[in-house]
Amino acid sequence: MDRRSFLKTSALGGTAAAATSLAAPAIAQGNRTLTMVTSVPHGFAVFDDAAVYFNNVVSAMTDGQITIDKKAAGELVGGFEVFDAVSSGQADMYHSADYYFGGQHPGYYYYTSVPFGATAQELSTWMYHGGGQELYDQLGEIFGLKSFHAGSTGMQPGGWFRKEIRSADDFNGLKFRMPGIGGRALGLTGASVQSIPGGEIYQALASGAIDGAEWIGPFADERLGFQEVCNFYYTSGFHEPGSALSVAFNRDIWDSLTPSQQAIMETAAKAATAHSLTQGIANNAAALKRIQSQGVKLMEFTDDVWDLFGTASLKAMDEFMGDPMYAEIRASFEESMKSSSEWLQRADNAYVQQRDRVLNRG
Repeated sequence: MDRRSFLKTSALGGTAAAATSLAAPAIAQGNRTLTMVTSVPHGFAVFDDAAVYFNNVVSAMTDGQITIDKKAAGELVGGFEVFDAVSSGQADMYHSADYYFGGQHPGYYYYTSVPFGATAQELSTWMYHGGGQELYDQLGEIFGLKSFHAGSTGMQPGGWFRKEIRSADDFNGLKFRMPGIGGRALGLTGASVQSIPGGEIYQALASGAIDGAEWIGPFADERLGFQEVCNFYYTSGFHEPGSALSVAFNRDIWDSLTPSQQAIMETAAKAATAHSLTQGIANNAAALKRIQSQGVKLMEFTDDVWDLFGTASLKAMDEFMGDPMYAEIRASFEESMKSSSEWLQRADNAYVQQRDRVLNRG
């Protein structure tokens, strides 16, 4: 499929003029500047922080020979338009969450997160040791991309609600922001699902355009001020148990890098993943306490709601099984997750339970 040729001759909607204004990489005296388009505004905790960290590592490891000019959502292209801009060669690279691009190919859902899927630890295990990266490369060949995970939000909460969810029936007609297969699953519960860029969520909540939304976690959510407009925060969710962020290069740009530069990009991506995952873990507990002190009620879904989520999620994930590439990615993902889970249940999970029991005895 020669998608690059197609996209180079087609418009990117309303952003075509902005995208075509991007210059080719500047190369002078051995130095090079690459343009990165992103899906969120500057300064978004965890999400944008991961992109900044990646860019800084690249600059440091190349002694400044490669610098990355990061453009926020809307500066050159819209937050959901970065995929086409890079695939077509109108931008050099993007940083985003690949489940935004499930419409391009449903296999991309698995490279961010899927309902009842892998935790961050399990996802990295699949990527680095279970064939996930190899399948990522195959998927990218269709669109002229070379991609790596370059960030992790870790476990994402169930989200912010303007009213309490007392039973599964409360999802009927609920206007809720959730992307990915999780959003498709929520739509099967009777909810009206919206896919809204991160920079627009607060206004949608404040105006009443939506009744609730999920984002990243307490640290990132607090920075956006969701506690000012919602009273209920569900701290465990079904939809994104270990979400990854990604950096993707236009394939021609990637091929123009030296082997050493390519290795640096891959290393920087792994470093950004570890950095952002631990950033959230380090800050979420304190942020959650601050949110609670402002009158927000911390909640958990009831078992009937979890059962509703489970049934809907399986239906949503099964919808794409007619696509061979999707089916191969899903099978590989689930095989790796099952193997990882069997060990983690016996080792890490059992240990944490005993640790908490012993340390809290007194």
